[in-house]
Amino acid sequence: MIATNDPIRLPDGFVERGHNVTRIEAFVDAAFAFAVTLLVIASNSVPTSFEEMIQALKGVPAFAASFAQIMMFWSAHALWSRRFGLDDRRSQRLSLVMVFLVLVYVYPLKILFGGLFYWISGGWLPPVAEIHSLLDLKLMFVMYGLAFGTLSLCMAGLYREALKAEARPALDPFEFSATRDEILRWRYHAVVAVLSVLVALLLPAGAPRWMHGVPGLMYALLSFTHLVVRRFGGGMRDGSRS
Repeated sequence: MIATNDPIRLPDGFVERGHNVTRIEAFVDAAFAFAVTLLVIASNSVPTSFEEMIQALKGVPAFAASFAQIMMFWSAHALWSRRFGLDDRRSQRLSLVMVFLVLVYVYPLKILFGGLFYWISGGWLPPVAEIHSLLDLKLMFVMYGLAFGTLSLCMAGLYREALKAEARPALDPFEFSATRDEILRWRYHAVVAVLSVLVALLLPAGAPRWMHGVPGLMYALLSFTHLVVRRFGGGMRDGSRS
């Protein structure tokens, strides 16, 4: 935890308390980088012909979407670290759980996006793994939802820990309210993940094919996150300090 005599404000209005990289932050950064490496390793072998190269390049959209999802959680943790600079035991545990989850998250993540782009392209873009039955589809959505939901809860837990910690300098009213908004934001993400899992589990055996993508479509509810925070929160208002 960093004490500052002349606090520097981040563009979002928070004091930058995490001037120095903590050991846990460095470990999380390395783990997320390794997770991205696993995305590449999970791809096919190095192409040995032009045709194989074209086939490999068809996997780029799924890789890009998976990369963006992993970076979403990495940037969220990095922002939390800059805002609070915490390295206490509970923050370490939550960060380590995130590391574990993101490494598990890699494979269902790429399978999900591979299947999505395979469906969107009408089969032109290759799937990462074959989905042979509705049970396979349900399992994929359940694994993805559990990982996404628990990662979101970890972020909510980190912000909740920041509220309880004795930050130096102490949180001002804007920071306190905005931190509560972040807790709400990440809890809402977890709720969306739970809804997706429930929809996947409730898909009937004879469901038409158009219904197979409904669990994935539930994540479109994330686009309403800002509205939920504005309605039920009270911290950030158009990115300005209150």
